[in-house]
Amino acid sequence: MGTRILVVEDNPLNLQLVRDILEYRGHQVDSATTVDEARDRLRSVTPHLVVLDILLPGGGGETLLQEIRANPDLAHLPVIAVTALAMEGDQEHLLEAGFDGYVSKPIDTRTFGPAVEFFLDGGGSSRGR
Repeated sequence: MGTRILVVEDNPLNLQLVRDILEYRGHQVDSATTVDEARDRLRSVTPHLVVLDILLPGGGGETLLQEIRANPDLAHLPVIAVTALAMEGDQEHLLEAGFDGYVSKPIDTRTFGPAVEFFLDGGGSSRGR
């Protein structure tokens, strides 16, 4: 596919797992481990999709999502929440906050790649990609 994906994840093992899955499926992966790093990456390159952890150093994933949605150059990007927040109501809260999708941790290596590609293909969003 050759699409560029920004993965924002502070846990090195989770970051490597996500990178391995996505690169195996032919995607180019950029990464950031903090909100500030993610902001820097988004200033230098526009990915096709953002995979965003919720609990991050330097501010939460929801804060970064709001910044993405407020930026006219980035607002169209699909953003998937990847989080250990898996209590009842967490998924609904994150989707209402503006995420296009939700994947709970631990990541299922069999379904994660297809789930990401579903959003790359415009699935799950009302933003009209």
